[in-house]
Amino acid sequence: MICNSCPRKCNVERSSKTGFCGVGERFKIARAALHFWEEPCISGKNGSGTIFFSGCNLRCVYCQNRKISAECFGKEVSDERFIEIMKELVERGANNINLVSPSHYAFRIAEVLNEYKPQIPVVYNSSGFDSVEALKMLDGLVDVYLPDYKYISHERAEKYSKAKAYPDIVTAAISEMKSQQPEEVFDENGMIQKGVMIRHLVLPKNTNQSLSVLDSIYERFGKETYISLMSQYTPCGNLEGFPELQRKITEREYEKAVSYAFDLGFENVFVQDIDSATEDFIPSFELEGV
Repeated sequence: MICNSCPRKCNVERSSKTGFCGVGERFKIARAALHFWEEPCISGKNGSGTIFFSGCNLRCVYCQNRKISAECFGKEVSDERFIEIMKELVERGANNINLVSPSHYAFRIAEVLNEYKPQIPVVYNSSGFDSVEALKMLDGLVDVYLPDYKYISHERAEKYSKAKAYPDIVTAAISEMKSQQPEEVFDENGMIQKGVMIRHLVLPKNTNQSLSVLDSIYERFGKETYISLMSQYTPCGNLEGFPELQRKITEREYEKAVSYAFDLGFENVFVQDIDSATEDFIPSFELEGV
């Protein structure tokens, strides 16, 4: 297939060549397991049935999952095996099927979910760097959208993710997600069944960026929007050219972002313990469940 499924629009035949994402046409998966470190309404007691795709269409310089995103570690599987993996996670009692870094497989995922859609919610857990065209293919197939909103600054988006247009793309993508899932629905155990939750990772020496992101979310999507402010940033990879990213965030930096969210009037905010900023919370990628 000639792939233009994400905003990179590489226009390459992925059966014989890779584009920016670094992976071919077949699904490549690094881990499929119950995950307990998502937001409480996603992980719950049973865990979220996470499927981590290899490759990435964004590749941030500070990525904690570099082994699978930039190095593309993983195993290629058939569509049939992908369906089996979802069924196995359902049988293990997963609260949902959580597709992590799915953007570069969006069209393929739509094809598979049209063939088999689990009876538990399907979560689309992305960087927010998604094309509206691809998201429209997922309408009616994805129950919960869990996008990042990383930057409001085009300069920071280019510097950290080689994606200058990210701020424009993420707002258009989230608008489409909200149009598909305009209301958050929870079951009797507090597990989210439908809706959109926007994540933002607070980066060191980027607090003002975080405040501007919160302003944008509030102005575009309203105070009822579910947001998750993450304090888990841990320096990973080669950050030689990015001295500001070579440390964890301080408690003061994180509290400034959290306080600002509540001062704006957001009604649904998930926060993290500052102690979550450790490599202990980075999943082990050893092909479990693949």
